[in-house]
Amino acid sequence: MNAPARQRPRPAELLGTARSRLQRYLDDLAALVAVDSGSYSPAGVNAVADWVQARLESLGFAVERIRPHAGAGSRPDTPALVTGDVLVARKAGRLAEADGGRRILLAAHMDTVFEDGTAAERPFALDGTRAHGPGVSDDKGGLLAGLTALELLHEHDAAQYAELVFLATPDEEIGSPASRAITEDVAGGAHYALGLECARENGDLVVARKGVADFRLTVTGRAAHAGIEPERGANAALAAAHLVVALQALNGRWDDVTVNVGVVRAGHRPNIVCPEAELRLEVRASTAAGVRRVRRAIEDAAACPAVPGTTVTVEQLDDCPPMEATADSLRMLAAAEKAAAALGFALGATATGGVGDANLIAGTGVPVLDGLGPVGGADHTPQEWLDTATVPERVALLASLITALGSDDGGA
Repeated sequence: MNAPARQRPRPAELLGTARSRLQRYLDDLAALVAVDSGSYSPAGVNAVADWVQARLESLGFAVERIRPHAGAGSRPDTPALVTGDVLVARKAGRLAEADGGRRILLAAHMDTVFEDGTAAERPFALDGTRAHGPGVSDDKGGLLAGLTALELLHEHDAAQYAELVFLATPDEEIGSPASRAITEDVAGGAHYALGLECARENGDLVVARKGVADFRLTVTGRAAHAGIEPERGANAALAAAHLVVALQALNGRWDDVTVNVGVVRAGHRPNIVCPEAELRLEVRASTAAGVRRVRRAIEDAAACPAVPGTTVTVEQLDDCPPMEATADSLRMLAAAEKAAAALGFALGATATGGVGDANLIAGTGVPVLDGLGPVGGADHTPQEWLDTATVPERVALLASLITALGSDDGGA
């Protein structure tokens, strides 16, 4: 005889438990913020990883630490890079996949944008319900919210899912060059992914993120003496200037695409007709189709340089796929809205031009909902803040959403 199915914990129960844990959350957040864990500080990132590993193991997760290869990543023009470890933790639930159980991936990052010494210069501080400190919102507040939600599920013996996977990366703030392949591999087989970046300042979740593609355009001209025989030259700097104007003019052609020429380099001496120039540009688009459209436009502009005798080559240096709002991710959003209503608050969602590990996960075909941490803002600045009054409801929301998505009935 099969054992009777356990009831899902009621939202009010989860919220009550989350409220009772708020002081512990604040103490833990202060401890995490006190660790300098910039992307280029592997020792600091690994100190955070040690802390996260111990917490997850106490909840019954099997934890794997993966040290990325130095220099691993997708950008051929970047120097060798040594980062902290990638942490991957797994815990099996009681509902087999064959019986409708779902595998849920929770994703956060352990690195910040701040240099060593920042934690001492700007230590964790509370001003009313607002917490301040380096990484308090991006992403230590969200990372800790994920761990706290898992503690709620553990305490309420809620395990009606096939598997929970917790991923914490060391280099998200620099584009995940070392961890990208690991993230994409871990995402394989997941039914749903929940991004633990903090919610937008108005409380919105993130249902879509633009993708990013970086390009290098090399303009080759012909050198000549600028005073004696300039007519024998082909000025690459002039051709590059025309290209800058043409590429910037692509803005506005499509509603979901932005183009920015951010770097221009040309020439060596003022008395030589410039023989070579380089442009570096970034494209952001809401869809993969948008990225392809603008790449074709870049190649068309490069094929017809304005200065006779010059040529242009186009290289794509990097590609971070867009996180698109799909039918499955919108169903996840509907489940989150239902859970929020049961907790007593309304929930909104938005699209953003910023990218993160959620983009990489979405690029594997897994539906993603992001921004499931507490409400925060002013990321990457000395004014960064986290609204601690939102911690209990957002932790309860995350725990409720996991229970709803854990089986194929979607929590119905």
